[in-house]
Amino acid sequence: MIIIDENFPDSQRHLLQSWRVSFKQIAFEIGREGLKDDEIIPLLHQLNKPTFFTLDDDFFKPKLRHAQYCLLYLDVAQYESAAFIRRTLKHSDFNTKAKRMGNVIRVSHKGLTVWKLHAEEKVQFSWS
Repeated sequence: MIIIDENFPDSQRHLLQSWRVSFKQIAFEIGREGLKDDEIIPLLHQLNKPTFFTLDDDFFKPKLRHAQYCLLYLDVAQYESAAFIRRTLKHSDFNTKAKRMGNVIRVSHKGLTVWKLHAEEKVQFSWS
């Protein structure tokens, strides 16, 4: 299940829909409006292995790693978010739920920086 944060622009939501990316957005299809950051992790624990995309850098912390979800911080302009969601979901190292689980990932123009579950250091992935 792909979850996007409440603060994604409507234009990006519509782009994802036009590309047939299946997702739920906080405050629309899941959760409630105004859900605080510290309420999102408990919500993710209630879902079946979700992948959560956000524009909030507070979610790129190794202490947030958990085997039952994936957190992706999009370190791009908000109006690029849909393109980078799609690009990430097509990346050969993260194109399945099983490959994403347990990771906390920063997505940027340079590539992906990943805190893998139980790893001591971040790992870098290129877009190639």
